[in-house]
Amino acid sequence: MPEYQASKRVCLYLHMAEEVHTTAILKHALETDRDCFIPQYKGPVMKMVKLDSWEDFEKLPETKWKIKQPADDDVRPDALETGGLDLILMPGLGFTLTGDRIGRGKGYYDTYLQKCRDKGFHPKTIALAYKQQICDSIPVTESDMKVDFVLSPD
Repeated sequence: MPEYQASKRVCLYLHMAEEVHTTAILKHALETDRDCFIPQYKGPVMKMVKLDSWEDFEKLPETKWKIKQPADDDVRPDALETGGLDLILMPGLGFTLTGDRIGRGKGYYDTYLQKCRDKGFHPKTIALAYKQQICDSIPVTESDMKVDFVLSPD
């Protein structure tokens, strides 16, 4: 996608077993000298923090959900404190082709996107979905943020 090709500062989720896998995208982003940021969850707060290299990724500990994440005491550069993001790849459980997204109910990504906007950053957002996750409609609230693009195999 042109939005990915033009991006220099990319954020991507580290997938759970049932989500679209992002490992190959992460590897490509690192190999093409993009600044890569990944989620770091501490209680109800999600930050996007810098990942230095493929070796850095491989050394990350796994959470109880079997996804890699920097440890709570691992202090890393925060995307919102170091220049923002150009692009965010987002997970979810369901999507519409018009950009509605339903996640796991904690509002992490919606809150994070609002923080981006509050700081004057407007990253492009791309949801990665399996075709069975594409819905005609999903329930949304005023605090739910639409994604710019939904990518699916079809």
